[in-house]
Amino acid sequence: MLIAFFVNDMDREHAGFTTTVLAHEATRRGHRVCYVTPGDFMLNPQDELHVHARFAPQKKARTAAEFFKNMQAVDHDAVTIDVREIDVLMLRSDPSLDAQARPWSEDVGIIFGRAAAERGVLVLNDPDSLSLAINKLYFQSFPEAVRADTLITKFASDVKAFAKDHGGKIILKPLQGSGGQSVFLVGSENASNMNQMIEAITRDGYIIAQAYVPAAAKGDIRLFLMNGRPLQIGKKFAALRRVSSKDDIRSNIHAGGKAEAVDITDKELRVAELIRPKLMADGMFLVGIDIVGDKILEVNVFSPGNLQSCSKLAGVNFATPIIAAIERKIEIAAEFAGAFDNRALAVM
Repeated sequence: MLIAFFVNDMDREHAGFTTTVLAHEATRRGHRVCYVTPGDFMLNPQDELHVHARFAPQKKARTAAEFFKNMQAVDHDAVTIDVREIDVLMLRSDPSLDAQARPWSEDVGIIFGRAAAERGVLVLNDPDSLSLAINKLYFQSFPEAVRADTLITKFASDVKAFAKDHGGKIILKPLQGSGGQSVFLVGSENASNMNQMIEAITRDGYIIAQAYVPAAAKGDIRLFLMNGRPLQIGKKFAALRRVSSKDDIRSNIHAGGKAEAVDITDKELRVAELIRPKLMADGMFLVGIDIVGDKILEVNVFSPGNLQSCSKLAGVNFATPIIAAIERKIEIAAEFAGAFDNRALAVM
């Protein structure tokens, strides 16, 4: 099986990224792996879709770090192949990272992911649904019971009224973006700076004002869902608690947050179950959700991270069941040729 991983660009990849861990596990299980970036697609005059792919070296890598080093060595050695040679295309880019500097590439994975699916490639997550999730408005399609009160606007007066209705303590963040960029906690101690916060966010688009969930003081829980259900091995879940650094509300690991082991309780499982139907209907194979109390703050359907940290904290390899699930999807596609569309097959 050939699995292609679509990423923003090779220079921004890292040995500890979830993509690296998954790619390494795929090679460990005997599959071929290649990387594709936004500028690598080519549609020829015969309407054949090709990609300029970077293939992982044939030599086995004992660790994800060693695999990543091997990939760096072939960074500029692209090989042109017909997309139909690819069995699975995993869309692992974060569109928000390219929204400002390279807007042309923001939705390239979605556009050519659709074209690849039309040519028989299994595309994960489903590109049609990803097109609806390219900004945080997708979050509003989940049940109200799992969402904190949310306002989306570009008017400062709306935000101020919302803050007043919620006791003056709210979270402000951009509608588009990730990684904890431009996220502010508004409270009594900095309410006088609200105008500057609003201006900083609305300069680039719409603003999300969200009711503050007190449980956030203890950090949030990142939980991986696969095929709509919590990813687990035995009784161990692919999850961790992310605690923000001192004087910083952002719990994202690369924004200074710290990862800790966490016990998944019936409360978190209930939250996951409430959003499962939507994820299944949308063909969202691998998703990372951020839970605070009984609410979800984020649903990452593009490039959920921290899988390696989850594995280390639990003492198991969560990449193994993920690749195994992909293998089964390819088997199903062969057993029921043409019976299922990409969205349905993605979560089988």
